[in-house]
Amino acid sequence: MRKIILVALGVVALTTGCKTKTEGKVNELKIALEPKSDTKTKGTVTFSEKNGTVTFTANISGLTPGMHAIHIHEKSDCSAADGSSAGGHWNPTFKKHGKWGAEEYHKGDIGNFAADENGNGKIVFSTDEWCIGCGDETKDVLGKSIIVHQGADDFVTQPTGNAGGRVACTAIIR
Repeated sequence: MRKIILVALGVVALTTGCKTKTEGKVNELKIALEPKSDTKTKGTVTFSEKNGTVTFTANISGLTPGMHAIHIHEKSDCSAADGSSAGGHWNPTFKKHGKWGAEEYHKGDIGNFAADENGNGKIVFSTDEWCIGCGDETKDVLGKSIIVHQGADDFVTQPTGNAGGRVACTAIIR
């Protein structure tokens, strides 16, 4: 009995030690946006996960000046010229479209960002509601896509936010 308890304590100590060693490890994925709908929009998207929080950073160029929406869409398919092959907004919790943090919103409802007079924009967003490759269907961003829209999301129109055409797309894959 004493041997079993000692072995169990040893396993717990090793497991705890291993967990401590992986804390703080960064899981990162950097992908390139490709133009859609006959635009010159391009850029990079980075997902970085550390200690249970994913930080999303998008740097985008070739936009018209003004506000633009960016969303995670349900499929990792950017093959259509207009980006429609990416499907609709990623919504694993079956909520209504809305602004992130409101009572109801899609997990893919990232929000709006501004493009300056040169057509350059950037958005940084952090959440503990996503993961990179964890396998949890309600959190895992892998196997989805990023869509940049022609206009701003109104956060009201269902199910899309009325953000206009899709001007850039990238699959979220390794």
